[in-house]
Amino acid sequence: MMILHIANKNYSSWSLRPWVLMKELDIPFTEEFHPFGKQANWDDYKKVNPAGLVPCLIDNELLIWDSLAIIEFLAEQYPQVWPNDQKARAWARSASAEMHSGFSALRTACSMSCGLRATLHDMTPALLKDIKRIDDIWQEGLQKFSGPFLAGSQFTAVDAFYAPVAFRIQTYSLDLSPISSAYLQRLLAVPAMQLWYEQALQEKDREENHEAEIESFATTTADFRNI
Repeated sequence: MMILHIANKNYSSWSLRPWVLMKELDIPFTEEFHPFGKQANWDDYKKVNPAGLVPCLIDNELLIWDSLAIIEFLAEQYPQVWPNDQKARAWARSASAEMHSGFSALRTACSMSCGLRATLHDMTPALLKDIKRIDDIWQEGLQKFSGPFLAGSQFTAVDAFYAPVAFRIQTYSLDLSPISSAYLQRLLAVPAMQLWYEQALQEKDREENHEAEIESFATTTADFRNI
């Protein structure tokens, strides 16, 4: 069975993408957890994945690292990873690649912490631009492919790629159009998303760098984590 190496569910947006896709599509795997801030654990992990980053997927003797590479590897075995329709598939791949490589202002100002609710100190032009672009992508996909998911009737990789954005929007109460807001609620209600969220709240590890980064950009108004 494949092994997916991940970090803290509360913080690790990159880990979430393949995890939620594999869970939602019933792709069998086991997970190995590597908590941020535990250096001895990460030193051991580098023996498995020299890049030292999460996620990575082990399939027998194959090592696949980086979330986009993992998704494409899975798609070779599970065609439901991407939409069946060629137009929808091309759009979904493009939207996923844009998420994978872009939105630096959002990533910086809105660090993922599933269990927190926070108010940002400043909505910079760059951050507002990122939020608008995400809103536009979501509206385009939903209108072009008739929903309820971004590329059609089924949850696919493009929804998984925007799953961390959903938690960020929830944490920081970011404004979206009505169409995108409705999609946000559908995405958060996906069973695999709910499971990730529930498990994130139960984590007891707190990583100082992530916590400090959040405090530098926002004021915490609620903490639902198991403290």
